Amino acid sequence: MGEQIQENKMGTMPIGKLIATMSWPAILSMLIQALYNIVDSIFVSMISEQALSAVTYIFPVQMLLIAVGVGTGVGINSLISRRLGAKRFEEANMAASHGYRLSFFNWIGFALIGIIFSNIYMNFLSDTPYIVENGIAYMRIITIGSVFVLVQVTTEKILQATGNMLFPMLCSIVGAVTNIVLDPILIFGIGPFPEMGVTGAAVATIIGQLFSMILGQILLFKKDHQVTVKVRGFKMEKYIIRDIYSVGLPAILMQAMLSILQFGLNAILAGLSETAVAVNGVYGRLQSFIFMPVFGLNQGALPVMGYNYGARDKERLTKAFKVAFMVAFIIMTVGLILFQLFPRQFLSLFNASQGMYEIGIPALRTISLCFIPASFGILASSFFQATGHGMMSLWASLIRQMIGILPLAWFLARFGGLKMVWFAFPIAEVMGILFSIIAMRYIFKKDISRLGTK
Repeated sequence: MGEQIQENKMGTMPIGKLIATMSWPAILSMLIQALYNIVDSIFVSMISEQALSAVTYIFPVQMLLIAVGVGTGVGINSLISRRLGAKRFEEANMAASHGYRLSFFNWIGFALIGIIFSNIYMNFLSDTPYIVENGIAYMRIITIGSVFVLVQVTTEKILQATGNMLFPMLCSIVGAVTNIVLDPILIFGIGPFPEMGVTGAAVATIIGQLFSMILGQILLFKKDHQVTVKVRGFKMEKYIIRDIYSVGLPAILMQAMLSILQFGLNAILAGLSETAVAVNGVYGRLQSFIFMPVFGLNQGALPVMGYNYGARDKERLTKAFKVAFMVAFIIMTVGLILFQLFPRQFLSLFNASQGMYEIGIPALRTISLCFIPASFGILASSFFQATGHGMMSLWASLIRQMIGILPLAWFLARFGGLKMVWFAFPIAEVMGILFSIIAMRYIFKKDISRLGTK
């Protein structure tokens, strides 16, 4: 009975209403996560600008960690939703069970990275003792405690693939609110707690992720869902892992490029000004308030597109993309307007110095020009993933970032100075949108046009 209700929802509900129903919990949880990112950085900036720089240097490591978790989750989500659409329910169960177990293997890798490479990483990026010391401590806590976030991301993607967006939202809210409450307590030593500074921010993050994971496991294993996750009693099958990572690996690499991008940008900016590194960190937090709702929209649209692709319903598949893109375009347009009008007010949230204002105001106005073209690029990547064309997502990100932003940033820094570096963002997004249009036309002609309609 539950399966039939879910099939009717994913296969028959009007697309606009379906995407709204599927997306709003993810959008709300993403907005709360973005709020956490901003509040966390505000508290860290109250310690000092160097403290903010230390956390910014670790941001690429956190992004890499999330890339592996989310990328694997995207592969799981895509495989489950396609199997459900094709009514291959046992294969959907096995995809979920394999994905859950893979999250623990991923954690072992990151824990080892944190233990072995934290010192090397920070000493490569900075020679300021305070920044190096605090960066090492932050990185080790985040990576060794990453089991909580990796398991939780997998749990959320499994639930989302079945059309359940409410439970993942609740988990995200619990984790983010816990983190926001603990940040000032542990950073500044309120009440019986000692003053921990930057380390306190890392500990607050891990505890928030722990609470989120605990709730996620309760909801996953104590409630009935369209898929059943097995923890023990099955043998890992190579073909299922291959199917997960045929979409998941390109998604990991695509997300990991954001980590490489931030690492490369920090290295380029550090050669110009450590204040510029802090500005880049502030931008990363601020833009998340615009991008996170679009990513939440993606989370709602991906299983809808995947299900209807599996069900061979071309009309609903294409309409889901169009509706999601229109909403993303509106969100990004609002974001562009805000960044153009209020850059000083945004920077003032982070205890900005005069130097940060001088660098940051033109930086925010320039980078935000990338928002509108990014709305298409993000939804195009989701479309590629939902239809099993994960490599197209990878190539789109390669063009936007590895072949786009970083080389452009290096060139513009070398020949145009700091103010020109920020133009790398909008130029690269335009390059990415051109590729995505060509790739979508190719996929429609080769694959989508052969699907039936209902």
